[in-house]
Amino acid sequence: MAPHLEKEIALLRQGYSVIAGIDEAGRGAWAGPVVAAAVVLPAEHVDMATQLRGLDDSKKLSATQRDQFFDLIHHVAVDSATCAVSPERIDEINILAATRQAMQQSIKSLTTLPDYLLIDYVRLPRLNIHQDAFAKADQISLSVASASVLAKVTRDRLMVDLAKQYPQYGFERHKGYGTKQHQAALQQYGSTPIHRLTFKPLRALSNRLI
Repeated sequence: MAPHLEKEIALLRQGYSVIAGIDEAGRGAWAGPVVAAAVVLPAEHVDMATQLRGLDDSKKLSATQRDQFFDLIHHVAVDSATCAVSPERIDEINILAATRQAMQQSIKSLTTLPDYLLIDYVRLPRLNIHQDAFAKADQISLSVASASVLAKVTRDRLMVDLAKQYPQYGFERHKGYGTKQHQAALQQYGSTPIHRLTFKPLRALSNRLI
């Protein structure tokens, strides 16, 4: 079943006024930042689901589809924000804490602070905002699916830019995830300043590209 607005509409009827969908991209990558996005859709508009028909969890969409929805979401959303946390910070505080930090920053970067959050899997206990964090939220909530696309496209573009600095790693293709190509490059060239050195596959590497 495609993502829908049932949760958002139910919350609006309960009296909540600003409902944000939250998701991240890059949590499992070996290199690059973790990126989170927050999206507020005008869920009270009956045609909103029609305008975003075909939108789904970003992993289920092609790169071309994600780029198209990226522009459309920015056009139809009431508000949105995207924030990244660096690999250095990930190594400093761990990936879960860094993911929460990126999510919290994206929420605080919205024009209006939400009064309810719909989050893909990761609860944000330090935020005093009503929230529902549940598995596969990006396949259920249209707001979360929208955040999934914004986070994914933003991060992918960052990794394409970083590939120009480190062309031997192929970041433009695997986006920092642990593919065979990435593993081979690490064995040959060592790690870079954008690698997450606390991740288990990189801990044994003693050589680092400067």
